[in-house]
Amino acid sequence: MSEADRETEAFGPRPGETSIDLPEGYDAGLYFVGRVRTPWTVRAECPRNSAQSDAVCTLEVDPRFAPALANLAGTSHLIVLYWMDRAPRNLVAQQPRHAPRARGTFALRSPARPNPIAVSVVELLGIDGAALSVRGLDCLDGTPLLDIKPYFASTDAKPQARVGWREADAASEADASGATGISDGAGGRDAP
Repeated sequence: MSEADRETEAFGPRPGETSIDLPEGYDAGLYFVGRVRTPWTVRAECPRNSAQSDAVCTLEVDPRFAPALANLAGTSHLIVLYWMDRAPRNLVAQQPRHAPRARGTFALRSPARPNPIAVSVVELLGIDGAALSVRGLDCLDGTPLLDIKPYFASTDAKPQARVGWREADAASEADASGATGISDGAGGRDAP
């Protein structure tokens, strides 16, 4: 079995998942502004989410877009958008390994989605020309880079944010164990 076949199999639907036929054409186009360099070359090695990674990774910006990096010096955190190019795009319900039942794709942070756009808030460690050293990514080496934006804690942080199914799962677990209340982490940074 070739590596491409293994990757296809690794990203294939799990029991309980639902896939659809995708539209024949695209609605928009985009430009990859570079590539993400990480230590992970296969999905099984990749962290489940960016909060689980302390690895130093590199955002390699295409030279034509390098002028767009002006004025980033002194910025501590960035929002990085990247294209999970090896993820399936036809799943509308997914069965996470850690969940008791399938969830709608738009209720998950999974890379498998109609438009496999991923987002991470990363710590900017350094800038060397068109290469940015960052910490806090969760993608495979060579992943296409879509965009880089400064993270503004004053407007981007939403500490009151909640994920309904996550709170319901936490309440069910608390009931089953005899505890009361929902954990403070429900829907928080470690949410999948």
